[in-house]
Amino acid sequence: MKSFMANPDKLDRKWYVVDATGQTLGRLSSEIASILRGKNKPTFTPHVDTGDYVIVVNADKIKVTGKKMDQKIYYNHSDYVGGMRETTLREKMAKKPTDVIYLAVKGMLPKGPLGRSMITKLHVYAGPEHDNAAQKPEVYEIKKRY
Repeated sequence: MKSFMANPDKLDRKWYVVDATGQTLGRLSSEIASILRGKNKPTFTPHVDTGDYVIVVNADKIKVTGKKMDQKIYYNHSDYVGGMRETTLREKMAKKPTDVIYLAVKGMLPKGPLGRSMITKLHVYAGPEHDNAAQKPEVYEIKKRY
């Protein structure tokens, strides 16, 4: 019996559309990261990018539990002395809601060149329309858990 190793040349990649309306941020992000990584396929190989493309629509309609809207803080630094900036989730959702899902999924992918190539297959849109109709994406249903 030989172990199967996926070959990047012979991969069949699909396109999926995920509707984020009413979904919890963390549960949605972990499901998307799993698709991008290719863990939902029997051909999953840890060191090869076997994942599919994911289009997320309605990113501005996600929900979070508890007091995360005011207590979850995103940090970034300008590389100058005293250049630390803090942004709450509420401010981030008002300014650029696509970044919230993008950053959550990015943190769940492998670090390094493999993870950077996987995150390029994620397309997040704040509204219900997307620019990837030519790829004929399938609707991916994420089951809501309460």
